[in-house]
Amino acid sequence: MGLHPAERVREYRAKGYWNDDMIDALLRERVRVHGDIPAITDPLNREALLDGPFRVLTWPQLDEEVSRLAQVLLDEGIGTGDVVGVQLPNTVEIAIAFLAVVRIGAIVAPFPVQYRAWELTHLGNVAQVRLFITAGRIGQRAAAAEIAGLRGQIPSLRTVAAFGADRPEGVVSLDERMAAADDRNGLAAHLASFPPDPNDCVTICWTSGTESTPKGVQRTHYDWMAMCTGTVEGPDLTDADVLLNPFPMVNMAGINGMFLPWLKVGGLLVQHHPFDLATFLRQISEHHATYTCAPPALLTALLHNEALLAQTDISSLRILGSGSTPLAPSLLQGWHDRYGIEIINFYGSNEGIALLGTPKDIPDPAVRAVYFPRYGVRDWEFTMARTTLARIVDPQTGAEITTAGVPGELRIKGPGVFPGYLPASGVPDPFDEDGYLKTGDILEIAGDDLEYLHYVDRSKDMVVRGGMKISAAELEGFIAGHPKVADVAVVAYPDELLGERACAVVVPRPGAPGEPGETVTLEEIVTYLRELGIATFKLPERLELRDKLPRNPLGKILKRDLRDELRK
Repeated sequence: MGLHPAERVREYRAKGYWNDDMIDALLRERVRVHGDIPAITDPLNREALLDGPFRVLTWPQLDEEVSRLAQVLLDEGIGTGDVVGVQLPNTVEIAIAFLAVVRIGAIVAPFPVQYRAWELTHLGNVAQVRLFITAGRIGQRAAAAEIAGLRGQIPSLRTVAAFGADRPEGVVSLDERMAAADDRNGLAAHLASFPPDPNDCVTICWTSGTESTPKGVQRTHYDWMAMCTGTVEGPDLTDADVLLNPFPMVNMAGINGMFLPWLKVGGLLVQHHPFDLATFLRQISEHHATYTCAPPALLTALLHNEALLAQTDISSLRILGSGSTPLAPSLLQGWHDRYGIEIINFYGSNEGIALLGTPKDIPDPAVRAVYFPRYGVRDWEFTMARTTLARIVDPQTGAEITTAGVPGELRIKGPGVFPGYLPASGVPDPFDEDGYLKTGDILEIAGDDLEYLHYVDRSKDMVVRGGMKISAAELEGFIAGHPKVADVAVVAYPDELLGERACAVVVPRPGAPGEPGETVTLEEIVTYLRELGIATFKLPERLELRDKLPRNPLGKILKRDLRDELRK
């Protein structure tokens, strides 16, 4: 069943914004055009992530592995429209899994490797996952055993399948089953039995906002294909490029930033994640990477560490991408002046917000760091600027703001915007009465000719740790359950490597009259959270104790005041 309404499909197809491009067809086209050349490679530190040999696959080899896994999935009863959970690090296996699920018309629900029992159980039920693809081992964690242990808590989950060794009884061995999948008549019959529709749901990704739990973001081939035009055109990618992918293939950054552009144009995809700086720099040198993305804090640290970069051959790099937090003009200017490398300023989300400042549209690096193009006021180079409508509105009245310097909410509409959240996520409709996505982010119009947008603040209460988003509301809810905690606020504090980390500002419980109050340590809180089974990346890494939290007259915690204190 298509997700976008028929009226939208007719409009965007008539305008040429959408066509019949689909993900599996892109892979088949790469096989046809590029043939027997390297397509994808494991990270150099694969042995620390998964069992099995380091691999480099050509396009035909990748296609063969995809077909073998697709046949195994069919044999396990997975069909069109079924949801398959995937929890794997960035190795060749996650690309194979993603493409195999899509090939048979099923839906990929990728989960960050940091997610544990709490998230996997809750979100597995929200998405109604029927089969889970993972590995016997992810790092030092027995992932297959852990997920298999959740079957009783996820009624829809029928099968757990894993790559590698150390699988508990009842977990399907994907290595063995794929090696034996020589007869693929079942796959051929299945593919002949249904016409794929670009309006079908293809992924369910997870995004955290001001709500307590992640929301399921549904995406179709239509909007994924529209989104990736920007991430192809921005860095001017061609089949000669080597893309170093440091983002997990679980959300917009990894899927739309690297994976889909690679399928669109070809080239070599070099997998990387979880992030390891030494491995990342080795991959740039040894694979001659031409394009990669990194958080602003990491690019700043590298820019200031000339000795480290002097040991790394970065001569192949021609352009970088960055974003997720505001960029410093000195960062872009420094990379431009010292190394002749330009940085694209990206601003986006799983829901499809997409602004990007490129060297073609904004040649001055210092200006590009601060401003994004304002769509519709002049001719910009990239397609998305011509197909996407963006406006700034007063968040209280909904009235459009057209003058400079007046902060308002960014609202956006176009072919790259998602069709809506998974209904079971239980969240309000994110669109306004005119069909614009209400982003919740505050921007303002800028520039002598009102041609730019300037990011003001992130109204959604989030901590962005190395590209991974932590819902402050969710973490506060967990910490509030600790017996020694009376009140809590979670805020971001700056970090040179990851951009931001989470700090818990806690008011301990008072003692009985005449008795001293409680005290609590970071170790106690982290231990408590680990016992709840939440993802490790969400754990607070700093604790501040207060007698009370600052609040405004309406009782709202003044988090900006707390953030300002932590930056001192």
